[in-house]
Amino acid sequence: MQLDTGSLVRARTLAAVTDGSSVAVPDPERLVHLQFRRFAGCPVCHLHLRSVVRRHAEIEAAGIREVVVFHSGADELREHVAGLPFAVIADPDKRLYAEFGVESSYRSLLSPRAWGPVLRAIALGAVELLRGRQKAPSRTQAGGRLGLPADFLIAPDGTVLARSYGEHVDDQWPVEKLLTLAARARTVRA
Repeated sequence: MQLDTGSLVRARTLAAVTDGSSVAVPDPERLVHLQFRRFAGCPVCHLHLRSVVRRHAEIEAAGIREVVVFHSGADELREHVAGLPFAVIADPDKRLYAEFGVESSYRSLLSPRAWGPVLRAIALGAVELLRGRQKAPSRTQAGGRLGLPADFLIAPDGTVLARSYGEHVDDQWPVEKLLTLAARARTVRA
């Protein structure tokens, strides 16, 4: 069951795979941008997260905490997300995915809108792989390769302020949209 804007997210504490720190969702002091990505090493996810890393200072200045969830195990995930400046959460059993209504579908890769981004991500990923800056994903993925992305903007009280369920592998919020949604949420809640 998908969440709607206005839904309440129950408070929880998650463990970041990068440093083992506790991550409160919702965060009592900041908005949370909860991103659901696919698997460790997903080329399209990696490309998207690089755009988030480039603008991470702006995101933090806007009062947003980034929390990114993958449906890979913590050990495998650590190899792919070391050095990211935000919390990364392992959810190999897809419990959070189910709770937030995030699905898998063949349309994740079969949508013609996904083909260009997939080819671009694979090409750039191959270059990064050859340079030793990126590790290839495992050949098999316990959670599968057909996951769809999802984005949620969650207020400190747990209210879902905005949400998006991706229709294909590259259907996620660009940073500019996230910043616009956060500014709008601050204006409405002020």
